[in-house]
Amino acid sequence: MKKITITGGSGFIGTNLIKFLLEQGHTIQNIDTSHPVIERHKPYWQSVDILDVKSLTESITAFSPNIIIHLAAVTDLDGTTPEYYSANTDGTQNIIDVANTLPHLERVVFTSSMYVCKPGYIPNDYEDYKPHTLYGESKVEGEKLVKAIQRARYGWTIIRPTSIWGPWFKIPYIDFFKVVYQGKYFDFGKACTKTYGFVENAVFQINGLLIADAAQGQTFYIGDKPPIQISEWANEISIVMKKGPIKSVPYPLLKVAALGGDVLLKLKVKFPITSFRLGNMTTNNILPVDNLYEIVGKPPVSRAEGVKKTIDWLVKERDYVI
Repeated sequence: MKKITITGGSGFIGTNLIKFLLEQGHTIQNIDTSHPVIERHKPYWQSVDILDVKSLTESITAFSPNIIIHLAAVTDLDGTTPEYYSANTDGTQNIIDVANTLPHLERVVFTSSMYVCKPGYIPNDYEDYKPHTLYGESKVEGEKLVKAIQRARYGWTIIRPTSIWGPWFKIPYIDFFKVVYQGKYFDFGKACTKTYGFVENAVFQINGLLIADAAQGQTFYIGDKPPIQISEWANEISIVMKKGPIKSVPYPLLKVAALGGDVLLKLKVKFPITSFRLGNMTTNNILPVDNLYEIVGKPPVSRAEGVKKTIDWLVKERDYVI
């Protein structure tokens, strides 16, 4: 059994990862500024900001982990300056600096993002970057910091989670399930196909990379295959929710609604569709996961099983009535 430090362990993927690792018998340290969403995870939590070098160093050094899984990040797209995303750059450098001092450290997993390339752009290799937001630029910088590590005594791996969904998720995909639940998702004939990942499979894949020598010094997208056509997926969710098949609307009507949503957004009125969201819903984003599957194998949970588990969680934790 290993001693594992997880930064950002109170977040969506971190919550599921801690649950899995505890079940495997590992000793866990969760470094996060946010309280765990599962109360029984509280004993493993330390409220530490990864930008606070002194507290971060003292906390991780005292724990002396064998493994670090670095998930902590600012992930929203609200930032207007690079400083807003300093956790993704300076925070990553702080983890690198601490890691270099740890005598028993064997492996570090650094979490990047699929948004190191804009949606629809498939990179030629893992050095090919094309971000379209400041958030994506910060993740590119974070990857470059990792790849510049010299003479490390530990192995490192970079992961790029795709569109991950499942129990304990937050926006945007909890909103997607909510829209389907409310009967407000419509098939408009131009919906995209994307690489998604059920969170239990993502945890399985991260764990597999931890123990694979072939993963050292490599970069991997985390996700499931085959990709999902989003209207087809919404229809599956709707049927399991006992709402029946989703309805169809003409694409021009949805486009008009999105323009109306843009106006409401400027007035700070929440609306389920905007031009930005419509663009995401119509842009294919199929990402390469074959190298991941070659190392960790086929994930354990099918999409249908994942949908059922997620809806069961929504019933239990979010008071959905099915």
